[in-house]
Amino acid sequence: MTAAYELLDNSDIIPIVFEMSSELGGISKTVNYKGNRIDIGGHRFFSKSDRVMQWWENIFPLQGAPARDDRILGRQIPLSAGAFHREIGCKEPKYVPGPDPETQDEVMLLRQRLSRIYFAQRFFDYPVSLNSNLIINLGFKRVAKIGASYLNSRVFPRKSEDSLADFFINRFGRELYLTFFKDYTEKVWGIPCELIKPDWGAQRVKGLSLSTALIHAARSLVSRGARGGISQKNVETSLIEQFMYPKLGPGQLWEEVARRVQAHGGQVYTSHRVVGFTNHEQRILDVVVKDEVSGATRTQPGDYFVSSMPVKDLVNSFLNQVPEQPLKVARGLAYRDFLTVGLLLNKLKIRNRTKIRTINDVIPDNWIYVQEREVRLGRIQVFNNWSPYMVHDQDKVWLGLEYFCNEGDDLWTSLDSDMIALAANELTAIGIIDRRDVLDGVVVRMPKAYPVYFGAYEHFSVVRDYLDRFENLFLVGRNGMHKYNNADHSMLTAMLAVENVISGNPAKDNIWSVNTEEEYHEEN
Repeated sequence: MTAAYELLDNSDIIPIVFEMSSELGGISKTVNYKGNRIDIGGHRFFSKSDRVMQWWENIFPLQGAPARDDRILGRQIPLSAGAFHREIGCKEPKYVPGPDPETQDEVMLLRQRLSRIYFAQRFFDYPVSLNSNLIINLGFKRVAKIGASYLNSRVFPRKSEDSLADFFINRFGRELYLTFFKDYTEKVWGIPCELIKPDWGAQRVKGLSLSTALIHAARSLVSRGARGGISQKNVETSLIEQFMYPKLGPGQLWEEVARRVQAHGGQVYTSHRVVGFTNHEQRILDVVVKDEVSGATRTQPGDYFVSSMPVKDLVNSFLNQVPEQPLKVARGLAYRDFLTVGLLLNKLKIRNRTKIRTINDVIPDNWIYVQEREVRLGRIQVFNNWSPYMVHDQDKVWLGLEYFCNEGDDLWTSLDSDMIALAANELTAIGIIDRRDVLDGVVVRMPKAYPVYFGAYEHFSVVRDYLDRFENLFLVGRNGMHKYNNADHSMLTAMLAVENVISGNPAKDNIWSVNTEEEYHEEN
C-alpha cells in the first residue's frame, strides 16, 4: 500500500491511498468464503503501547455484552459499560455504550489466548515450559537432558550470536532447540537456522527465554482467576493470556477505517498497483499507479508519500536512475511467501482434553504450531476460537492451515484442489481429523508475507540510507521497512510517520527505532 498526501493551504492533509489487492488490510485482510472468514496469518489485537490500544478501541469499542459463545457457555468475561470516542475531525469525544456483538458488528471482542505445539501427536505448551505436561509427553529422561542442556547454555553461552540457531540455543538450550525450534523455523524460512541472521529472533522473541516462561507459569498459578482488563504490560508478548479481536476479523477494522477516510474527503483505491515514482533531488514528486482491473495508468502528485509496499518493489519502481549499490541490494532482498488452506469440517478427530470449555468441545486453541516432521503443514488456526462470528455454522469447525513457501515453487503453483487434498491428508496423517469429515475448502495465497533475514539483508542499511534521504518519503510497516513487525509495531511506525509529516520533521530515526528495544519506545 502507498499513500500520497496532498497538503492544502489550510494545512489539512488529504490522504490518497492505493492498495494493490482488491481487499483492504494487506496481510491483515479478512477473506470471506461462503460466510466463513479467514484471517491471513492470525492477528491478536494487543499492544504494550497505550496509544495503539486506544486507537483500535476508538475504531471499534470493546464489547459491552457477551459474544455468542460466551452466552452459550456461560463464560464470565470483562465487559465494557462504555467509553468516550472521538470521530475524525471532532475535537470533543462522545460517550458510546459498550456494543452488543449479537446485534452490532462494529465491536472488539475480548478473547482468551491459547497457542500450543503439536509434536508426536501430543500437545505441548507454547512457549515451551519445563512442567508436568512436558515430562508426561516426553518422558523424564528426555526432559532431564533438556534441563541439563539449558543449564549448560546459561553457564557457557555462545559469546557471538551470529545466527538464529545461536540465538535460540542461548535462550533455550541445544536440546530444546532441536526438539521444538529447529524444524518449525526451517519450515517457515526454507533454509537452515545457521544461515538466518539472529535479528528475527531479537524482534519476534525479544525477552522470552525458558526462564521467563517458567516465571510466567509460576505467576499464573498464583494469579489464576484474577484476570481483569486487557492491560498486560508486565507480560512478555508471547505469553499474553487475552487479546482484543474485531468481530468479523482484522480486515473489518481496515474496511471501517477506509469508510471513515472516504467520508471525510480522502480517497481509497483498491486493485491499484504502484508502477513508478518520480523524484527530483531529495523529494518524491509523484507516483504512477496502474488500475489492475481496467489496465489504465495515472500519475498522482503529492506533498508526502508513505509506503508500506515491499522495499524491493519500491526501489525497482523509481523512474529516475537509482545508484548501483542500493539498487543491487534492493533487488537481492528476499521474501517468504505464504498460503492458507481454509478447511470446513463436521468435527475434529482430536479431543479437547483441557479444562477450557468450548462449543461442541472443539479444541480451544487459536494457533497450533505443527512440529511433526513428516508433514509440510506449518501452523493451524481454529477460527471458531478467534471469533464465533468467523464461522457461518457454529456446529462446524473452520480451520486455517498455513503453509510457508516461495512464489513459484511446487506448493505455490499447486492447483487449489490439490492443496486442499494435501492439507486434508496431512491433518489425517497426524491424527487431527478424519478425512471423511471434510466438507469444503479454499486456498488463499499471500506473496511477500515475510521479509527474510538472510542474503542481501545484511547490507540493508545501504537501501535504508538511500531511501531516508528523500525528505517526504516515509517507510512504514513490515514490508515497507523489510522488518518483521507485528500489527502494533506497524501501527506505531505509521503514527510516527504522520507525526513527522505534521511537524515537518524529515528525520526517520524515530520510525526505525520501533521494535528495536524491549518495549519499543511504547510510551513515546
